[in-house]
Amino acid sequence: MMAASLLRRDKKATAAQLKADLNRIDDGSGARLLQDLLDCVLNPEMQAGDTEALEWCKCLLAGGDAFDEFCKTVRSYDNATLCGLVWTANFVAYRCRTCGISPCMSLCAECFNNGDHTGHDFNMFRSQAGGACDCGDSNVMRESGFCRRHRSKTGENVPSIPRDLLLMSEMVLPRFIIHIVQHLRDGYTEPETGAERDLQKVLQQLDPHISFLEELTKMGGAMRTVLTKILTNQQTFKDLSMGQEDNVYAKKNYDKYLAALKSSGLVSAEEKAGAGGADAVLGAHSLPGAAAEASAGSVKEEDQDGGQNVGQRKRVKLSSSTKDKSIMDALKHKCFLEELLFWTIKYEFPQKMVTFLLNMLPDQDYKIAFTKTFVQHYAFIMETLMRSHESDTMSNRIVHISVQLFSNEELARHMTEECQLLDIMVTVLHYMMESCLIKCELQDEENSRHVVVNCGEPLLKNNTYWPLVSDFINILSHQSVAKRFLEDHSLLILWMSFVSFFQGMNLNKRELNEHVEFESQTYYAAFAAELEACAQPMWGLLTHCKVKETQEYTKTVVRYCLETLQMWFDAIGFVDEPAPNQLTFHLPLHRYYAMFLSKAVKCQGIDLDSLLPDQEMLMKIMVHPLQIQASLSEIHSNMWVRNGLQIKGQAMTYVQSHFCNSMIDPDIFLLQVCASRLDPDYFISCVFERFKVVDLLTMASQHQNAVLEPEQERPMLEGALTFLVLLTSLRIHLGMADDEILRAEMVSQLCMNDRTHSSLLDLIPENPNPKSGIIPGSCSFEAMLSAVADFKAPVFEPGGSMQQGMYTPKAEVWEKEFDPIMVVLRTVYRRDVQSAMDRYAAFLKQTGMHSGNPWPPYKERTPLHPCYRGLVKLLHCKTLHIVMFTLLYKISMDHSNMSEHVLCMVLYLIELGLDNLVQEDREDEEPSIEEHCHDSWFPGTSLLSNLHHVINFVRVRVPENAPEVKKEPPASTSSEPAAAGQTSRRLTGNWRENLREAQVFSLVAERRRKFQEIINRSSREADQAVRPKASSGRWAPTPPLVTEILEVRESMLSLLLKLHRKLSALQDPFSPERLDEPPASAARRTHGDGVTAIERILAKAAAHSRHSRRSILDLCARNAPPVPPRKHSPSDKKTMDKEERRQKARERQQKLLAEFASRQKSFMETAMDVESPDGDMAMDLDALEQPETEVLYDCVICGQSGPSTEERPTGLVVLLQATSVLGHRCRSTEPKKLPTSDEEHIYPADTCGAIHDVRLTLLQRFFKDSSCLQSVSIGWDGGVYVQTCGHTLHIDCHKSYMESLRNDQVLQGSSVEKGEFTCPLCRQFANSVLPCQPGRAPERGVWHGHTNKGLTVLVKEVEELQDQLGAFPTESNLTKEMESVIKDIKNTTQKKYMDYGKTPGSPDNDFLFMYSVARTNLELELVHRGGDLCCGGASAAAKRSCLNQLFHVLAMHMRLYSIDSAYNPWTRLTQISCSRHADTCNGGSPEVPMLFRDVPSLLIIFVLTMPQPLRKEHFTCVVKVLYTLQFTQALAALCVRLGPDERQAWSTSGALKKSLSNADRCWEALLSHAINELSKGRSVYAADADHMSMLSSSVWSPQSIEYSLQQFCLPFLRLSCLLQHHLYGDNLPGCPKEDEFSVLASCLGFSPLALSPSSPLYSASFLEWPVCAFDLMSMWCAEVTGLAEMQADDSQTLLVQDPQWAAPHLLQLPENYNTIFQYYHRKACSYCKKVPKDPALCLVCGTFVCLKGMCCKQQSFCECVLHSQACGAATGIFLLINASVIIIIRGHRFCLWGSVYLDAHGEEDRDLRRGKPLFLCEERYRVLGQQWVSHTFDHINKRWGPHYNGL
Repeated sequence: MMAASLLRRDKKATAAQLKADLNRIDDGSGARLLQDLLDCVLNPEMQAGDTEALEWCKCLLAGGDAFDEFCKTVRSYDNATLCGLVWTANFVAYRCRTCGISPCMSLCAECFNNGDHTGHDFNMFRSQAGGACDCGDSNVMRESGFCRRHRSKTGENVPSIPRDLLLMSEMVLPRFIIHIVQHLRDGYTEPETGAERDLQKVLQQLDPHISFLEELTKMGGAMRTVLTKILTNQQTFKDLSMGQEDNVYAKKNYDKYLAALKSSGLVSAEEKAGAGGADAVLGAHSLPGAAAEASAGSVKEEDQDGGQNVGQRKRVKLSSSTKDKSIMDALKHKCFLEELLFWTIKYEFPQKMVTFLLNMLPDQDYKIAFTKTFVQHYAFIMETLMRSHESDTMSNRIVHISVQLFSNEELARHMTEECQLLDIMVTVLHYMMESCLIKCELQDEENSRHVVVNCGEPLLKNNTYWPLVSDFINILSHQSVAKRFLEDHSLLILWMSFVSFFQGMNLNKRELNEHVEFESQTYYAAFAAELEACAQPMWGLLTHCKVKETQEYTKTVVRYCLETLQMWFDAIGFVDEPAPNQLTFHLPLHRYYAMFLSKAVKCQGIDLDSLLPDQEMLMKIMVHPLQIQASLSEIHSNMWVRNGLQIKGQAMTYVQSHFCNSMIDPDIFLLQVCASRLDPDYFISCVFERFKVVDLLTMASQHQNAVLEPEQERPMLEGALTFLVLLTSLRIHLGMADDEILRAEMVSQLCMNDRTHSSLLDLIPENPNPKSGIIPGSCSFEAMLSAVADFKAPVFEPGGSMQQGMYTPKAEVWEKEFDPIMVVLRTVYRRDVQSAMDRYAAFLKQTGMHSGNPWPPYKERTPLHPCYRGLVKLLHCKTLHIVMFTLLYKISMDHSNMSEHVLCMVLYLIELGLDNLVQEDREDEEPSIEEHCHDSWFPGTSLLSNLHHVINFVRVRVPENAPEVKKEPPASTSSEPAAAGQTSRRLTGNWRENLREAQVFSLVAERRRKFQEIINRSSREADQAVRPKASSGRWAPTPPLVTEILEVRESMLSLLLKLHRKLSALQDPFSPERLDEPPASAARRTHGDGVTAIERILAKAAAHSRHSRRSILDLCARNAPPVPPRKHSPSDKKTMDKEERRQKARERQQKLLAEFASRQKSFMETAMDVESPDGDMAMDLDALEQPETEVLYDCVICGQSGPSTEERPTGLVVLLQATSVLGHRCRSTEPKKLPTSDEEHIYPADTCGAIHDVRLTLLQRFFKDSSCLQSVSIGWDGGVYVQTCGHTLHIDCHKSYMESLRNDQVLQGSSVEKGEFTCPLCRQFANSVLPCQPGRAPERGVWHGHTNKGLTVLVKEVEELQDQLGAFPTESNLTKEMESVIKDIKNTTQKKYMDYGKTPGSPDNDFLFMYSVARTNLELELVHRGGDLCCGGASAAAKRSCLNQLFHVLAMHMRLYSIDSAYNPWTRLTQISCSRHADTCNGGSPEVPMLFRDVPSLLIIFVLTMPQPLRKEHFTCVVKVLYTLQFTQALAALCVRLGPDERQAWSTSGALKKSLSNADRCWEALLSHAINELSKGRSVYAADADHMSMLSSSVWSPQSIEYSLQQFCLPFLRLSCLLQHHLYGDNLPGCPKEDEFSVLASCLGFSPLALSPSSPLYSASFLEWPVCAFDLMSMWCAEVTGLAEMQADDSQTLLVQDPQWAAPHLLQLPENYNTIFQYYHRKACSYCKKVPKDPALCLVCGTFVCLKGMCCKQQSFCECVLHSQACGAATGIFLLINASVIIIIRGHRFCLWGSVYLDAHGEEDRDLRRGKPLFLCEERYRVLGQQWVSHTFDHINKRWGPHYNGL
């Protein structure tokens, strides 16, 4: 066996040899040898997971070269011009609408960034289903958008491929592919077989093989061509597919494959055979049911005759061109590509396979072949999808493929023509929905033959149909395909039958007794299904019916719509009345019909009447949409309350912005069409009957309503009238241009609320089909927005909550365009209408147009399109006029259930009628009133004449107990006014006749009559039909009804005038002059209340008709008798009293409110940082009262005021928090930049915390530990900051308060166990109470008086004070509390931030920690004051400072440690001792030299360890002495920084000044002395001068030396001043920056040596030495030069300490968020080396961390929490890269802070959902930094939650 021997040899050598053999043109022995070898290597019986086979294949392909080299070579021949990069879900890609031709176009980040898209409308998005990059594909995008790489046609200049390069590939790869296929065949088991089905395992084993194929596709065009040949070659498939005869294994898996193929048809063979027979049997039962549907025979021609009437549904015949059976038949395969796709489907689209198949798409031949294969398998794919358990994932993968294929118009058209793509899609959709049909219970539950989809089925509930519908919409967006669809009648019929499956789905039945037990949520599925499966394809088709040439299409669709509707009415058994208490929101057939009608009239100029059916059909069509409108009103009137919340959800979804233009808009348009063509009286009666308010429309004061509860009557009546107003005034489909619609939509949304740009885009209903090419955010949107709205930039509210950038309507929009009707149509929540009205009222008040409560303004409408002029007839019909008259009468008589809203709508309708007069009304001659017609209230239909028509008597049916019954019949006519003329006289003459002539009105009867009239046009006897009584057909009401006659004698005009008087409350009667007002004041008339509205109507009526004008004038004259002096009748008096009482009550309330407000204001001033000029507020806790009095505190819990005592101490509410803010300070004032490339880095070594750590470690190396721990401060990192809100409480009150909190765990985010609580008064977050020192306010005289004792005396006194041992305080409640606070302080920070000593837990450690707490708080206050004290003392911080109390607590604690007197630093500062080396003799490490010590630390140690209270003279003495040390340190640092030559020069020049009298206050003399002293012994000056020259800057002048000395000493002076301010209440003087030094020095009581007034102040002139300056300096220098072990550079490091730090800053962020996102979202975590799922960035130090990542977890702490502890002592500020938001971690809690990156419209984009470019908002970032530095996160951010260490 040659092959066996080859197997044993080296793979590379073998491959090279075989390649050489193959190149020799000989007898083919090489080829045979290769095949033998492959037989062994790719033996199908070997385990799939075997990598050996892969290694062989790689070597063979490369033909002896290294595989990587081979890849490179092949790539160099890549001729592809497309990018084609394939990505999977969650990949970040881009979409540019400016460059896209197809809306699905997408680009990978690389191509996007390399193209030029500036100013384009693009966004970044996270791919949901996966996709591929379209760069280079001119079918999908414009070439201008291609990136640099794909712009040049690379194909031309690529050299042709040498034949032998891919020779081996052509031989080996077919075998490799069949190898994969065989494993796939073998591994597959059918789900039903019951065998263990582990498809994942098979796929896992094949993973390396498929990845290898994927790798090959990435080698470029050359390799893809080879693969395409192999995959599509039918011969290769034939040869290899069967396997060799002798191979049993291959045979077995081939059989498996054949079996799988067999079951791939939608209809199995057995079903086919029995189909005819089965259908016939089923036909016998009139079963509507699913069995017939499931047989799916309806689609196949051969069964047509068998079951013609199955389920009595017309069968749908596919067009003859369809290869009908082929859609449903089993599949046959001719090449590898087909079988590979087949298995891909069977295995439910494994990601790797999908990617491989898609990676090949840049090859055009492959693309066509693959698309054909995909279409061929389409039905099979959908069937697999329906059965799949993972339908979500599978849907995404299917769309991932199909969107690449069908977005290309050329390809889609090709498939439609050649492969019946449309037929397949519609048939498969139909088939899919047939699987879940149920009987429709709408209308006639028993006999209905209609079937609908069941929304509870998983198919609908889980949106499984989505990929199919998505593909269908996608191909319909191509004009050529849509045209084919519209031309193919059989397809249209099939589609209509598909749409009818949704007609009437999800039927709601009103619950009348019990509340429903289980609220079904199927309505989501129903609305989604109608929108996606019916509406979106409809919009897709509509885009192609826009021009005259496509008229035929529209007509066809309309014809089939009507036919299908007729079938539907028959199927549900509908005659003329809808079934009561049923409601479905889903009428897609009606909506198809409506939308195509609208387009036909608007765009194609078709005459409307040619598309309308007969009147009877119109009446039927109108019923269900009207039922929905009435039901909406019922739902809002709480009549459906027993159906649960979901019914409200449906009502809201129906009008919601994404659905409204596919649902409510077409419905209302359809009703408008019906109203314009049907008899108006019939239509109006229908409306009131549907709204169930017929019984209410009676003139009687009482009535009975058989269908409504009394409290439902008013909202239902309002609903009916509002609907009529909507119907008659909406013009969306009746003549408005698209721009006008957009404007109206925008205005209505902005009037409800200010909106962000994105929410506006979302709320404005766009054409909902995403592929229709109408893009939201198109230019007209932006232009329109700027025309109607003003932009309000994002602002901050004082509470810290952040606003987005908002758009708010311009003033002229409120004035001229606010349209309440449009608002009512578009509101999802009723409260939005109120909100719009409130905003409107506020605008009117502000501009002074109207101060009261305005009514919705009346708005002129766009003129109607001529086709719809008939709609105006509604406003001019007797029925409506009777209703209006009745309602006006009822309102004027104050009948129950009337409301202002009812009046408002009635007036609106009257005004609409006056504005839309029917042509013939124009002439002024009305018909004479004398022609009194018996059966009617009004003489004609014209509103103008009916307005002034007087109605005298009305016959009403009332219950016996109604007030009307009591009345006597009217007396004779004598008292009648003459105006009524003979008519009335004749009427009253005879009582019987009267009865006959009084008006009866029954809407129901009216409607029945009209319906009859229309149905039986032939016979006229319907006119004489006796009218049924109103109550007929109802069940007998309880009190019997009797007929009464009401005397009315009013016309509509008279009623209007009456109402005018009533509304204007007698103050302002209507004067006739107003009728003649010039039109200029008409503007004033638009805005106002009911009075204005009535005046407007009267003026319009008078202008249109002389007769009306006369009537109005008459009525006015009659109603204005001379006014007699008013006597207060008792009832008047009552109302007066009532009014007065109300007035008084109102005043009282005002007073209370004002008082409350002032209290609140004073509280806010103390609680918030309000800069108040009077620094001493009541809560200024230092030095409160006059001297000699005890300090009094208010307890905010018990409210008592009193001193703090030993036994019952009072405490300040404080928040203790660990902080590292100081440690993050740097020297430079510029913040560090966030790295956004691999070249940039952040180095933490130069931060304050790091440098102090280094210093302490260095000291500990050489010196005694206890001494080291007193020579520095810690707390730069992990220090404890104490802040207070300024409120005090008794400590025992606090304990009981905490107890109550413990029992009532309501505080979200805070933990009572940790002692957290909120201040009972101001609700500020706190976690401890700081006890206040009892005692008197310091007596200023004694403690503060300036002393005349000399410095030497004071030095001695200080020394004595220090020797007094701290007496242990007596045990009391106060001391206990102080100890517990110390414990709290220690628990606030982590252990590692407290233990710096070599012996953990030693008292020295404790001592260091305590005084460092004081230091941290002083330093932080300095930072908060801006780093210096120039701004003076009136800072708000004083009010809320608790440093005084904190010092007392710390002092008490620290006095327990006595300082070892032998090493007392005070003696070393004030005495000259000679025995320097005494301490080193006993073998210990030396003490820290004075020059290395931290002076501010010494100051705090002295102050805290001396007995309290410390006299001010002693404090000043300490500061003066320490200043001498600080100054000497400044000189020493300077010495080290000078160059050797300069040192020499200054030394000599200074030596001359030593003899002066004030030499110890002359810096030159002192500097010269220091230079010399430090060169003795082990000189600290470096041997290598160049090392130091780096430190020395330029040549030193006296000025620069003085400046550097001052800068060195300033931090000490600032700290001392601040300390003095807190201890003694001294004010801090403000000053300009340059005078800060001298002002602070004099404030501290330094007296300068006056040289002369004009000379500049020198820092040395403030020195006061306790002993001889030169001796003291020599001693301090000797301590340094005498150190034996220390290297010069170490001493230099310790000497050159620079106490100056810049303010702490967060990192500087780049302007554009994309810079951060692109670098970090794919960056690997430095700890776990993986790309995190949720990457985050620390904004303090720039560390990159995994949020919530399990990978970086340590002892149950996730990485963000760990980092927040390390970097910020448990405070972390993180930017979440994938969400653009910032989260704050504070201890055990976290909160979402918001985003500092906003888009161009000032909006956040959380989670980057919109993907618009984001820019840094400097203002927000500044606020974030401010909150970090001021430690106010806890107070300002309200929404905290526990993170359980999981972030």
